[in-house]
Amino acid sequence: MIIQDETLARDIGRKKSSLCLGVKQLACLVIFCTLGFAAAVTANSQDEETTRKLWDTAFINSPSKRPSPRKPTRRSYRVATPNVPTEGVNGETVVGVTLWRLRRAAATDSGERLIVHESEGAAEWLPERISAQTKLDQGDRLRIAVEAARTGYLYVVDREQYADGSLSEPFMIFPTTRTLSGNNQVTVGKIIELPAQDDRPAYFTVKRSRADQVAEVLSVLISPTPLEGIQITDKAQKLSEAQLSKWEQSWGARVGLLELEAGAGKPWSKEEKDAGSGAARVLKPDAPAPQAIYYQPNTKTGEPILVKVKLRYASSAKR
Repeated sequence: MIIQDETLARDIGRKKSSLCLGVKQLACLVIFCTLGFAAAVTANSQDEETTRKLWDTAFINSPSKRPSPRKPTRRSYRVATPNVPTEGVNGETVVGVTLWRLRRAAATDSGERLIVHESEGAAEWLPERISAQTKLDQGDRLRIAVEAARTGYLYVVDREQYADGSLSEPFMIFPTTRTLSGNNQVTVGKIIELPAQDDRPAYFTVKRSRADQVAEVLSVLISPTPLEGIQITDKAQKLSEAQLSKWEQSWGARVGLLELEAGAGKPWSKEEKDAGSGAARVLKPDAPAPQAIYYQPNTKTGEPILVKVKLRYASSAKR
């Protein structure tokens, strides 16, 4: 187009300049938003790769399941409760539990030691994993590690079980101010150890209270919020049968169990020791997995979950 009027030409020129500037600004905005979105996606992907996840159906070893094209994982679990389906499980509601039995450490042993101060001096003990089905002998030294898949609060109740199936009165053995100063909060990748590493002693001693006792039954409860009416003191608290029964009926029905294959006998690792200490360290995805994972189908994120861990006694006392 030929512009004959000089003023009109200048106006058109200014409009073209403004238009070009606007287009450039819009292009910069689009590029900025695209880069921001890409960075957010990358960050989320990195978070997913570095966040500890206890529940993944790829870990479950099922004969009917086809091999996954995904990268092989170090975890492999068998379903110990085939009557409880693994479908419909909220990954944030599962609970990991590892039982450790202590033995005297030898110079050739691998794994982390637990230093125990005894009357004759300090001694090194080696914690080794045991299966949920392991029979315990009189005098065994035991430690319990609990790992949650979400932020919440941990409570552990102990009852004795006798040969006729009856149970003793329930006592809440955690939290108390004697362990972790009463701090019972759990977070992803953190381990709560009972007793704690700096407790004296740092283990439970297996001992029947009477001849017909066959097991200890631990009710492990993780609640997203602190339980009402529970006061944390320096002693185990006696609970009423009605209160515990209500918790079990509300939050402990139809619980399934996965058992880590080839896990029993493995020694305590540095990652597990660090995650269970007072240091601000958490387990990474490739760190050793819990020996047992308890799950409950259709439990929602905001609901507590209660699982029972049974510590079985051998038929005869250890000599």
